Amino acid sequence: MAEVEETLKRIQSHKGVIATIVINAEGIPVRTTLDNSTTVQYAALLQQLVMKARSTVRDIDPQNDLTFLRIRSKKHEIMVAPDKDYLLVVVQNPCE
Repeated sequence: MAEVEETLKRIQSHKGVIATIVINAEGIPVRTTLDNSTTVQYAALLQQLVMKARSTVRDIDPQNDLTFLRIRSKKHEIMVAPDKDYLLVVVQNPCE
């Protein structure tokens, strides 16, 4: 558990990082640096998007799997690292 905390602190200390969120397999946020309502919104929407992206990758090639998802908008860049049990979400300002 200490290793996880250290990793999250290291990610959070990077320039431009606004937030980190860890979401469990059920779509419930278990760690966050955002307020509750924003966290719940990110968790619900990103869980759905990752499931759809994973399904798309597998439809194209059944031997393949989603390993990383990066979304860039005008305001933010959202990076999602899906795992078997958790999603790690990092939101950052792309201009920094």
